[in-house]
Amino acid sequence: MNMGPFERGIMIPVIMSGGSGTRLWPVSRGEWPKQFCEIFDESLMTSTINRLKPLGPIRVLTSMTLKAMTMKALVESGLKTDGSLFEPIARNTAPAIAYLVKSLIQSGHENEVLGIFPADQLIENEDAFKVAISEATKLAGQGQIVTLGVQPNSPNTGYGYIQIENKKLNHGGPVLGFHEKPSLSLAEQYLAKGNYFWNAGIFVFRASVMAKAFEKYQPQLWEGFSKLKADKSNLAEIYARLPSISLDYAIAEKLPSGEMSCVPCDLGWSDVGSWDAVMEIFEKNKKAGASQTVEIKSSNNFIFSKQRKVYSFVGLDDLILVDTADALLIAKKGHSQDVKAVVEELSKRKHTTVGVHTFEKRPWGDFEILREDNQFKSKIIRIDPGHQFSLQSHAKREEHWVVTRGSGEVVLNDKVVPVKAGTYIHIPLGAKHRMRNTGNVELEFIEVQIGSYFGEDDIVRYQDDYQRV
Repeated sequence: MNMGPFERGIMIPVIMSGGSGTRLWPVSRGEWPKQFCEIFDESLMTSTINRLKPLGPIRVLTSMTLKAMTMKALVESGLKTDGSLFEPIARNTAPAIAYLVKSLIQSGHENEVLGIFPADQLIENEDAFKVAISEATKLAGQGQIVTLGVQPNSPNTGYGYIQIENKKLNHGGPVLGFHEKPSLSLAEQYLAKGNYFWNAGIFVFRASVMAKAFEKYQPQLWEGFSKLKADKSNLAEIYARLPSISLDYAIAEKLPSGEMSCVPCDLGWSDVGSWDAVMEIFEKNKKAGASQTVEIKSSNNFIFSKQRKVYSFVGLDDLILVDTADALLIAKKGHSQDVKAVVEELSKRKHTTVGVHTFEKRPWGDFEILREDNQFKSKIIRIDPGHQFSLQSHAKREEHWVVTRGSGEVVLNDKVVPVKAGTYIHIPLGAKHRMRNTGNVELEFIEVQIGSYFGEDDIVRYQDDYQRV
């Protein structure tokens, strides 16, 4: 198959990366949404980046809270980070895309074709994706706003539907209507008719065409971005006044069929929206969830875990079990959508498992909490080759470090101390310090904190390679 246009780059592909981290809890969380979770062979964000690389120079549109993880994912994929945009607060997809379009127009890209791709979707048929995007890009070049419609394989009540005139896959045609998540009987009718496709939230358009659509159908929202300064210094002020509205409601559903097209396609697509969906993907690809499993008078149970444990079932059938270091979910198959109720209850209790894991990814590497109580907190910290964390101090804790792997150097006040496996370093209360990796392999050390408070907000930064001062 000739994919010549993809070798050159045919658009500016933009990854939309947001999410509240609720549908795949406890693996996905508020500060670690599902696109960053390594549920399959790689994270959905990495899969999306790899899929879009041939299309053109990738940009990411996301929130400031996900900036560090986003930049790390881009760097690890060998991509630049300077073209990405970070929203100060979430306002749904219409304001996000208006911000993107305005920014590109300011930088002279008004005639470029843009592709909008959610970061948290699984697409298993890459060849079909390329064909569909080629068709969508052609139509966008002709002035259309284009969306992809995914071939449904079941009467699913969890997706919105796009009604189209043309049923032929990979051939674009006018959109007849958008329909909200239907009842089961209505979804069955959609499936039988054959011209209703799942709305995957993938859009392709010229920046100038979308700007005119905003100006016509959302003049107040677009007027807000007319005041956007080139350095984006007033972005937070603009966002504070914006409504929260989706692109579907704001623009797509208002466009006449002559201006809105859909390319129906069969991509092997999933929005990975529940643990039932994850289970189906594992079973379809004949992959096991957890290897150490014993079932006695039990059957048809699914386990997702990266813990080093043996799991056993006695007299139990049709369960989904999801295990992390600090939380356990057990659900009956077919009921995993209700995990959002669990998250809502934990949110009322202000439980930390709603937002964070016992580990965190940082631009320089990552850390994992080993144990924490009122007397001390211990971590294992890993720094990537050539990286260092910020020059910092703590007002409420001292730290004890033992290097277990790699080599580097510690800055401790005015001294620079070389370290390697076996080196012990004491960081007194209030001392300025940092660790840097000067080697070509990961540097790892154990940190034990002793003091009166161990929160991550007890950090004063004096210098930082990642603009967090």
